[in-house]
Parts: sequence; structure tokens; C-alpha cells
Amino acid sequence: MRKFVLLAFGTLLVLALGSGCGGAAKKSGESDQDTPAARESRTLTVFAAASLTDAFKELGKKFEAAHPGVTINFNFGASNQLRAQLEQGASADVFASANKKEIDAALGSKLAESADVRLFAWNRLVVLYPKANPAHLGTLQDLAKPKLKLIVADKAVPVGKYTLEMLDKAAADPALGAEFKSAVLANIVSREENVKAVVAKVALGEADAGIAYVSDLSGKDGEKLGRITIADALNLMAEYPLTVLAKSAQKDLAGQFVDFVLSPEGKAVLRAQGFLTEPAGK
Repeated sequence: MRKFVLLAFGTLLVLALGSGCGGAAKKSGESDQDTPAARESRTLTVFAAASLTDAFKELGKKFEAAHPGVTINFNFGASNQLRAQLEQGASADVFASANKKEIDAALGSKLAESADVRLFAWNRLVVLYPKANPAHLGTLQDLAKPKLKLIVADKAVPVGKYTLEMLDKAAADPALGAEFKSAVLANIVSREENVKAVVAKVALGEADAGIAYVSDLSGKDGEKLGRITIADALNLMAEYPLTVLAKSAQKDLAGQFVDFVLSPEGKAVLRAQGFLTEPAGK
């Protein structure tokens, strides 16, 4: 009888120890890939144009929530500066530009493959002014007012290049006249290294007006700003391409982020931030 009791006790002890050594049991419906050990901590580095700051931060939060263990590290700046950083050896997984020029340059430098480049958003120019409107602006023509303080982006930056192209169109418009461009250029008091700097300074009242993207009105400074719409005939359609970078060590995850940006959920975020998710007129 005593041997039987000892044998039974030993069997129970072995079963208990076996259960403990096997670790916590998986929850119902939990696969091997869903277990905490499988959720390997990974960081995805995304270089993105400054105008994408608010939209991509929101997209990043949603992507992280859907991918436990993943953290997105953003580097926002002027597209030309970001591309230069990549050419100088900066490490990143995804590059999103505010124009095709910088993506084309990245392709030429073998930073990416053409098959990986995807257009995901479009944008338009707009004239911004402080809500108090100290210069009493009402039309595009008012940018030529003498002594007006205007802030724009540097011509090396996509939005700065678009601004100059818009002024060329305006100068060719009989309603504005050939002197319009030179009069506007004479009013520039600062050329900024990215569009966010333009918006911030105008919102602080450091200038009477600035030229930025429509999407910038959806940012944190939007409530402090008024706008003058630029007619389609004079405006520019900024194209936003993004790509997985050739030297990314985690192209699968980078590709998933690109797919998310282009997904219905991703496009909804972009539209809420003032971007177009297909070219105007389509």
C-alpha cells in the first residue's frame, strides 16, 4: 500500500514538473508566431520629406500597433538633404520624397531599385498668412505688395522649386503681368531649408506670408493660419514617391510599411492630413 502511494505521488510530481518545464501554455488561438518570444524587437528606419511629418507619425503609430515589437524611427527633413545623407552612408529602410527628382537620384546612386518605387500621394501649393493677417492679404496678386515680408523654402528643396515654377507661370499670366515674379522675389526675407520651417515662422508672425503645401494647414499650426488658394492654372502638382532601400537589412518589414501607406487605411490618414491619394482630375 505504501509503495502504491509513493508511486502515485511520484507520477503526479513528474507531471507537475513536466508542465512547469514546458513553460506557460499558449492561449487559445495563439500561434507560435504570436508568442512573446516570437515578437522580436525590430526598428524600421524611415527617411521622409518634412511635409509628411504629421501624416507619417500617425501612420507609424498605427503600423507599430499592428506589428508588436516593431518601432519606427523617423528622420524628417528636406528631400534633397535626406537623399544626400543616404548617399553619404546613412542607414535606412524606406525613403519617401516630396518629388521624383530625389528618388531618381537615389536610383542613379543604386540606393534603390526602380521596381520598388511607388507613388503614394500628391500635394498642391498654397499661400499662408498669420490669422491676424497684418498685411491684409486677399489674393495672390497681394504677394507683390511693396515691403511685404514673405518666407519661402530654398530652391534646392522641392517646395522651393515648385514655388519658383508657380511664379514663372504667374508672370506669364496677363492678369498678373511680367513684373509679378520679380516683385514677389524682392519681398522674400528668408529662404528656409524645409517647408515645416516656413509654416512655423509664418504661424509665429515672423512674416506676412509664406508659400507651402495645402497639407500643412492640417498640422498643429493650421489653426493659426489663413490661406489664399492658388488657381489650378498656376499651381503645381507635387508627387510623393517612396521606396524600399536596396541596403535595407529587413526588406520584408520595409515592404509591409510601404504596403500599409498605400492601403485604404493608410490613404485615409493621408487624406485627413490634406494630401491627395490620386492625382487631381482622376
